[in-house]
Amino acid sequence: MQALKERIAREGRNLGKGILKVDSFLNHQVDAPLMLDVGQEMARRFADRGVSKVLTAEISGIAPALTTALALGVPVIYARKAKPITMPAHVYCETAPSHTKGKMVELLVSPEFLGPTDRVLIVDDFLASGQTIQALARVVEQSGAKLVGIGAVIEKSFEGGRELLTPLGVPIESLVVITAMNDGQITMKDG
Repeated sequence: MQALKERIAREGRNLGKGILKVDSFLNHQVDAPLMLDVGQEMARRFADRGVSKVLTAEISGIAPALTTALALGVPVIYARKAKPITMPAHVYCETAPSHTKGKMVELLVSPEFLGPTDRVLIVDDFLASGQTIQALARVVEQSGAKLVGIGAVIEKSFEGGRELLTPLGVPIESLVVITAMNDGQITMKDG
């Protein structure tokens, strides 16, 4: 997606230690028209997978997951990081390390909304180490649903996440791939 690459080049900031700040359009302030384009492109790439639900992690994955679900005409579920009193006693729960928070976080999904008849597309803002997406895949497995694909807005290919997720045996799509973040620079893959 050329528009996304241009925004990363113009507004993305390499904060070091693998942290890419894209708060001006994706992680704090959300550029709604850009996210609509992201969702349409993600939906186009997974249109043939029979998706019935889109799953993401709270909070930064919600915007691209929502627009993808909107384009596919299916519900979006986001894994909560804290259990509200409205959730049932039994929930699907996995943990994953948060790169930006520097600690382990829980990912909780209610069985009311995810079950064996669902075909799930995981969409997240970043594919870096792959551990958050892997935890979401384990939630899908717990529910008995079928994982049919993984989509990321931005992939940091140098962190090995794709290699971690490849054994899941589903298509993995990234809209922009960052190949290096050295000396304050951000290098993106052509194409």
